[in-house]
Amino acid sequence: MRRYGPAVLLALVGAAILRVSLFSELYLRYVQAGLRPYLVVSGAALVLLGVAVAVVTNGADGEHGDGGGRGDGGGHGDGDARGDRDGRGDGDGHGDRDGHGDGAGHGDRDGHGDGAGHGGRDGHGNGDGHAGHGHGPGGPRVAWFLTLPALALLLFPPPALGSYSAEREAAQRAARGVGTFPALPAGNPVDLTLGEFGSRAVYDSGRSLKGRTVRLTGFVTRGGDGTWYVTRLLVSCCAADATSAKAAVRGAQAPPVDTWVTVTGTWHPEGGLGSDAAWPPVVDARSVRQVPQPDSPYEKR
Repeated sequence: MRRYGPAVLLALVGAAILRVSLFSELYLRYVQAGLRPYLVVSGAALVLLGVAVAVVTNGADGEHGDGGGRGDGGGHGDGDARGDRDGRGDGDGHGDRDGHGDGAGHGDRDGHGDGAGHGGRDGHGNGDGHAGHGHGPGGPRVAWFLTLPALALLLFPPPALGSYSAEREAAQRAARGVGTFPALPAGNPVDLTLGEFGSRAVYDSGRSLKGRTVRLTGFVTRGGDGTWYVTRLLVSCCAADATSAKAAVRGAQAPPVDTWVTVTGTWHPEGGLGSDAAWPPVVDARSVRQVPQPDSPYEKR
């Protein structure tokens, strides 16, 4: 990558982080809300580091831009002023075969400079300060393609995880243990997260969901048997540790997959407490309403 490549990459990544964390709520697609300050600080630090690298690189270019070439003006001469086979120079300043410079300032074969300032063949500079062509300190130009992922993150932030991620989760779940749960708030319908609804439906020995109208919000997924689910992804820290919570919906036509909906209905008990037959829980729908994706698409586990 060329001189300013590292600076550009640092600045782009930092700008992308700031875009999703400081200037929008997009960071909620990837991490919990409490991590926002860390993202802002990290993004700002990367941008400042990119600027610092660019300034240092520019200063180094100014110091070595010209006058850094190598030259020699000390060709060894002989009496008849002709070049000889052992590579030593001659009195009239003509170049020699081993590439050493000469007194008159003609270039030599290995590209080293000469006393008069003519450049050599390999691009090294010369005594009077004219720089040779060189290859530059950078690597191949194809390395600039490394900026494409950073640009993509800056311009097109990836969406939140959806049905594909939910359907990839293994079917087995560790038993949490059957027990009693705190009483639900008074009034119907009661808003529950998919995680809480599932826990109460499968493990609550007090059957706190019985006779209550619940309201669940999530995105639509489908099972292989045609059943559809209202689903939500649960995270502890970030999207990398996401697991799914879902409820099978009965009595309503399935919206398109990944559509966000609010389902209002009642719990339909199935299977014994803590058994595989009790999972996933079932809700008999009274209404299904399409809603926009919330700013925070994940539930906290």
